[in-house]
Amino acid sequence: MQRLAPLVHRTPLLTSQTTNNYLGKNVYFKMENQQKTGAFKFRGATFKLMQLKKRQLDKGVITASAGNHAQGVAYAAAKLGAKATIFMAEKTPLAKVNATRNYGAQVVLSGETFQEAYEASLQHQLQTGAEYIHPFDDYDVMAGQGTIAMELLRQEDRIDTILIPVGGGGLISGIAVAAKHVNRNMKIIGVQAEGADAIYRSYHTGRTENLHSVYTIAEGIAVKKPGERTLPIIREYVDDMVTVSDEAIASAIVYMLERNKTLMEGAGAAAIAALFAHNKQIKSRHCGVVVSGGNMDISTMPKIQQLAEKLSNRELVHS
Repeated sequence: MQRLAPLVHRTPLLTSQTTNNYLGKNVYFKMENQQKTGAFKFRGATFKLMQLKKRQLDKGVITASAGNHAQGVAYAAAKLGAKATIFMAEKTPLAKVNATRNYGAQVVLSGETFQEAYEASLQHQLQTGAEYIHPFDDYDVMAGQGTIAMELLRQEDRIDTILIPVGGGGLISGIAVAAKHVNRNMKIIGVQAEGADAIYRSYHTGRTENLHSVYTIAEGIAVKKPGERTLPIIREYVDDMVTVSDEAIASAIVYMLERNKTLMEGAGAAAIAALFAHNKQIKSRHCGVVVSGGNMDISTMPKIQQLAEKLSNRELVHS
């Protein structure tokens, strides 16, 4: 935590009386969308790179990413003087590709999905000997993300529950271990998109469930299979896993934009979506919600509004 402090932002904790009144609980939004590079990933990438020796940094670093990890690694590498090569799927939003290049990394667009980009990056790593920085399945990366919990609990020590978006599981693994170290009664709830729910399924069935395809507006958490290292940690430290629809995610994006004047990407809105969708089941008086990122491709906003309207129309029908 101390070593990371000079490099990462201590992100704000946002409260909203409107939200508290509506949900009947005190809610604290941990605004990692205001972290450097616009997402929490900078923490894990920086912490991982800080563990490397000079000779490892000199060989360069390599990774694959849906976007936020790419920017985190690129910026951390620039800060620590290492050359970064980032593999991204061909469909990655242009804003994320350009931002990664602007941090000084070499970007290679490869494959239809994250999985294909990841496999291409592994091949490249074998040829170059660069140090691989996995987006989630790495204990140092998890530890870096875990600093969010330490910060959050310093900012508000009454928190009894934390809601966290889950893709490959690096963020929730780091936070769960750190939070339970401080208070073992802390409730940790993970949130996945319905169209990318491999860890949700694996958690509830007790088997490792891999998906053939994923479909969600939350591309930052669109991961087909759980991490080999993250899944056992999630099974041990996480109290529940839930899913949310794309409509609920879209609705949360619009809500936070209108009410709190803050922009979240799909993955960043997932935990808030869960808070609204599963409010009755979430027994909490002081609930922390991780807003994991804000790197949204603005051209998708009309689609987000359409999805959000679908949900509000459904609610009108049911009310």
